[in-house]
Amino acid sequence: MSRRDRRAPWITRAPLSRRAVLRGGLAGLAVSVALPPLEAMFGGRRAAANGLDDPFFGLFYWANGTPWHAGHGGEQGRPGHPDLWTPATVGPGYAPSVLLEPLAGRGVTAITGLEPHTDIPPMPPGQGDGHMRGFMVAMTGDRIRPDGFDHGSHSLTALRPSLDQLLARHPAWYRDPPLFRSLEVGVSRARFHDYGHWNAISYNGSYSTNLPEMSPRALFDRLFTRGEDQRESDRRLVVLDAVMEDAAALRGKLGARDRRRLDAHLTHVRELQRRVEAAVPLCDVPPAPRDGGSLVERARTMGELLGVAVDCGLTRVFSMMLTSPATTHVFGNLGVPDGMHKTCHDGHWARVRDITLHQMQAFAAFLDGFDRPAADGSTLLDRGLVYATSEYGEGWHHSVKELPVLLAGRCGGALNAGVHTRVPGGNLSRAQLTALRALGLDMPQFGWNGGQTSDVLPGLLA
Repeated sequence: MSRRDRRAPWITRAPLSRRAVLRGGLAGLAVSVALPPLEAMFGGRRAAANGLDDPFFGLFYWANGTPWHAGHGGEQGRPGHPDLWTPATVGPGYAPSVLLEPLAGRGVTAITGLEPHTDIPPMPPGQGDGHMRGFMVAMTGDRIRPDGFDHGSHSLTALRPSLDQLLARHPAWYRDPPLFRSLEVGVSRARFHDYGHWNAISYNGSYSTNLPEMSPRALFDRLFTRGEDQRESDRRLVVLDAVMEDAAALRGKLGARDRRRLDAHLTHVRELQRRVEAAVPLCDVPPAPRDGGSLVERARTMGELLGVAVDCGLTRVFSMMLTSPATTHVFGNLGVPDGMHKTCHDGHWARVRDITLHQMQAFAAFLDGFDRPAADGSTLLDRGLVYATSEYGEGWHHSVKELPVLLAGRCGGALNAGVHTRVPGGNLSRAQLTALRALGLDMPQFGWNGGQTSDVLPGLLA
């Protein structure tokens, strides 16, 4: 055998395709499992030159804002309503507030004081409602579309795409579109209405929403299995068993480091499948579960599945709707007897405090899914950005002042982490523009109809 013939196959042969997957079949169902980034995919070339280090973006949404306090208005600030959201100090290394304590140690940046600056047309009336105006500006940077708006029936739509879809369709974002331009997921099935933006946070444009996938098992199957009819076979399918022959053949072509990476990846996927199988009953899940006790664990599972999808190059954009706008989710595990929307309007401040803390615990669990280590010691979250927000500042009177924004991730070093920046009365579009520039989009301004700005927030871009 010649010296050249003895060289490693990933050097002498063409690099393994970045889109390569493990393939197999079981019970008549074609199965594929995505691979993590491997050295063999790049033939010795730098990963950055092949898009391996490209950032990802996630939009995380929770409903009904935060507990009300004086920053939201006079009545909201009466005794017994302290501000438990805003950290006491600004700048890097801030001490988390009571409600941000679940996120401690994750380098989450808190942006406080912001509000929508878009104008509010007088007709049709009601376009200033926080549930609708605040939501639309938070998701799209623009006001509600006046044409077709009806406050009485809570009917509305967007003028433009939401942040996730702006990126997913932007010509500068994807060099080579992956299997999924974007993934849309959610957790709570409770809905204020069964139509329009009450069901989804991701907009392609006017009258076009992307409904979230609510089942971790269905998301798992979408990522890892292919087939026409899976209703019966997916209950007995062991995905990794179906592709182990292909995996064994691939291992023989890889170097030691790639083999360890592949084995760790397959172990993680197997554990994810085990947890999904254990968590999903064989019967249909009720459409509006009253027990919120599983909210945190479902958020964790969704985060882990999306983390695998991003790490494997299946997508670089996703949205996560923890609870839907004006959610009627009943947090029975917290001793709250009514849906959150009613709880807010009935003025139960302490209950809203407990619910908000629980939703932040769910956000922390979701972020844990992106704590996947890279070869250089960083994590997957260091590479991207998860932008988290709600539809207004508080849900008692629907004030859009002090609309909460959280940023998790470093965008490959373009974004400073663990900072609290406060801009009382500041334009919400500044946070959105800051995020977009950190992600590498050269946008001179962001926002429309009175909300446009060319200013980023201070101290956040590295």
